[in-house]
Amino acid sequence: MIRSEKEYQKAVERLEEERKIMAHQRAHFEELGHTGEEMERLMQPLISFHYQLKEEVDAYEGMKRGNLGTLREFNNIGRWLIGVRIALGLSQKEFADELGVSESQVSRDENNEYHGITMDKTQRILETFNVRFKAEIEEPVLKPRKVKNPLLFP
Repeated sequence: MIRSEKEYQKAVERLEEERKIMAHQRAHFEELGHTGEEMERLMQPLISFHYQLKEEVDAYEGMKRGNLGTLREFNNIGRWLIGVRIALGLSQKEFADELGVSESQVSRDENNEYHGITMDKTQRILETFNVRFKAEIEEPVLKPRKVKNPLLFP
């Protein structure tokens, strides 16, 4: 995941380098007489890497425009919070200053994609940046279920 403008610029440069490498490699394989399915099989690793990097660049550009998408699973909250910072146009330092924490804390949190973040911390981040969060349950429980351990769920 691209987390900064510097990483974004490097990724864009890398994409251009990869395009040139792919063109050179394709020409080399053609010189060796490879065509059709064989050519595609030989090129697949380069193409796969290229598309993965392109998706990351596109995702970052979307976040910069404020297109964070819908958060469908709580285990993706970290990437979504990083997107909030990017959409707001804030560096990690500026984000940290607004939250009243150290830049190194934000850096650690983002490197771990906020894995293990508490709901309280999530709420504090959202409130700090006036981000409204709405949760919906798409498939409600229709009938009561027996609880496996009644001591945990009285």
